[in-house]
Amino acid sequence: MSKRLSLLTVTLAAGLTLVTGLAEAGTTGSPVENTERNVRDKGDKTLTPEDQLENEADVKITADIRKAITDDESLSTNAHNVKIITRNGMVTLRGPVNSPEERTKLQAIAQKTPGVSMVHNELEIKAP
Repeated sequence: MSKRLSLLTVTLAAGLTLVTGLAEAGTTGSPVENTERNVRDKGDKTLTPEDQLENEADVKITADIRKAITDDESLSTNAHNVKIITRNGMVTLRGPVNSPEERTKLQAIAQKTPGVSMVHNELEIKAP
């Protein structure tokens, strides 16, 4: 079991507080450790929000899906904050949600949005 330590330095304006020391960053493979996910997201095969196309149709699709999701008060904060990436009418949903039901509901919202040709559901159920 390896542990990673990070140097922690905090300085506040007007000389109020200066804190320096080592902070434990967690253990590799623990629920709070996301190194593997970050490495995965650096690859060419995984879409990130930077891959969103800026054409009018794709921007509108993304905005319409985002509005439908955020207007649904039954969804969790995690669900409201998922990544929505649209490229030529194909939507990719990524990020954590709280339950399989939320995962399904977000996919249904995206699929019924006008202009969407396909939905890639890469949503992950958040570990309790």
